Amino acid sequence: MVDQGVVCSVDPIVSRIGSDVLAGGGNAVDAAIAAGAALTIVAPHLCGLGGDLFALVHVPGEDVPAYLNASGRAGSGADPEALRAEGHRAMPFRGDVRTATVPGCVDGWFALHEKYGTKPMAELLAPAIALAAEGWPATAMLAKAAKTIAGVAGAEDLAGIEAGATVTRARTAAALRAAAEGGRDGFYLGEFGKGLVELGDGLFTEADLAASQANWEEPLSVEAFGHRIWAAAPNSQGYLLLLALAIAERLELPVDAGDPLWAHYLVEAARQAGYDRPERLFEGADVSDLLAAAAERAAEISPERRAEVPVHQAAGGTTYMAVLDGNGMGVSYIQSNAAGFGTWLFEPRTGIGLQNRGTGFNLVPGHAAEYGPGRRPPHTLVPALVTRADGSLRLVAGSMGGDSQPQIVSQLIARVLHGGESVEAAVAAPRWRLHPGETGFGTWDGVYEIDVELEAGAPEAWDAGLAERGHATEWAEAGGGFGHAHLIEVDEAGHVEGAADPRAETGTASYAPN
Repeated sequence: MVDQGVVCSVDPIVSRIGSDVLAGGGNAVDAAIAAGAALTIVAPHLCGLGGDLFALVHVPGEDVPAYLNASGRAGSGADPEALRAEGHRAMPFRGDVRTATVPGCVDGWFALHEKYGTKPMAELLAPAIALAAEGWPATAMLAKAAKTIAGVAGAEDLAGIEAGATVTRARTAAALRAAAEGGRDGFYLGEFGKGLVELGDGLFTEADLAASQANWEEPLSVEAFGHRIWAAAPNSQGYLLLLALAIAERLELPVDAGDPLWAHYLVEAARQAGYDRPERLFEGADVSDLLAAAAERAAEISPERRAEVPVHQAAGGTTYMAVLDGNGMGVSYIQSNAAGFGTWLFEPRTGIGLQNRGTGFNLVPGHAAEYGPGRRPPHTLVPALVTRADGSLRLVAGSMGGDSQPQIVSQLIARVLHGGESVEAAVAAPRWRLHPGETGFGTWDGVYEIDVELEAGAPEAWDAGLAERGHATEWAEAGGGFGHAHLIEVDEAGHVEGAADPRAETGTASYAPN
């Protein structure tokens, strides 16, 4: 038992919906479903019914967390040759339905509910339906993002809204209601599914939509800093977090995060963990050899200089939520459109935006991550959990941030486990990230003049110390580019502390005392 439950998300309405479910007797999964559904309504620039979902679920007394992969697959009509014939060397980023995959989010909710849910699904989806039908006040973050889709067909519910204005999404409410009443088929084979098939014009079939996009898989884990760290397995890039932390533990990492050597070692650990990501990350990839090579890669890191690593040369719209209930069940939960409003294409019958997660594919003939029918793309989403030697839960951790997610979460975990910082201090502290490219998804796909971006407010010593060691650094504006991370910590006495990222402006930790 713990002393209280808590839900940490980017939005106070969402966090309160989740904590109300906990207060009403629901468990952490019930709360995650209800809050996750609400997120798809109030934060459509971060996630949506047209996006994907990953989750790790810690159940007290069970040795291994349950890992849900609810990432969608490319349609049956996916044709990489056609894209190459049109002159594409990489997947289109926006404005092309071929970059959309079948969304996995709704299937994810039903898979979670079937395995762990205790409240009726209709009850859990009711708050989100009410928000969509009756309206909610737009946040400044949503209003700013909505300016980017002015004039985009199908986005009329969202384009041009002002902060504080009441927003309604009647068509999306109807799609949620269809799921509440008819289960996953009510959504995938209802108006949304029919509209997606029409929009895809041969890309998607009814059979694609009839097949569940969610399945339970084995998570990955490593030992680091006296704890076991858990993350999602491929097609998620979660192994980058685990490998970076396993490498960092083998270095003489300073306890003081203000020390430039702290930043250098974690930057180098991230680089050593990820340099071969383009070749190694794909659906079903076995990365056990990489995790076993932590000592070998750590040996390549010098305290005095930046290491040279092989370079792959190629031609965020996500939101994370941490949930804990009063019985100690924890859910590390992440939903995503990939980038902002995804493809900038909206299914016309329901007004649901489609993710552009297909940008994770490549167009290299024969590559394991090549775009193709029924395939899942390499994925950036990295939910994480940390447990003690006795199996008890210590941390629920995660962040949005595209390719930067493992780097952000590694800094949070190192601050708490190694540096002894509170979760609130760790979440608020300035961060670094490897240069993510123009889209936020290009960290490992090119050579950039700048290696490392430093968030405004970071220690000046980081800049000088990294430069002395050969890193090309640049200061960047503080904010969502460095993630919206949330943490929950459970101490050994069962006391719970949650921290929502202030970068989200409206990030809120909402408690439900036992």
